[in-house]
Amino acid sequence: MSENFDEILSAALSLSPGARAMLAGHLLESLDAENQKRIDAIWGEEAERRMQEIRDGKVQPIDGELVMRELRAAKPSKRRAERNSNTAG
Repeated sequence: MSENFDEILSAALSLSPGARAMLAGHLLESLDAENQKRIDAIWGEEAERRMQEIRDGKVQPIDGELVMRELRAAKPSKRRAERNSNTAG
């Protein structure tokens, strides 16, 4: 097996960077294909549930850019609070 592995590795490393990236992507997909299908199905169900909550008026959507601005604005003050709590004790 080691000799076969070394041959495959050598051949893979001789590929162009783009081809190596595609090969790496395929190899990674092959490792978690079964779990990924389950994860995708769960996220699909979650997306449907959230859309239904919006349609039913149970929740109001929030603009993503607004959320990111608020998070970025809060981040420095959160860091200061964490530093202050670490040095206070």
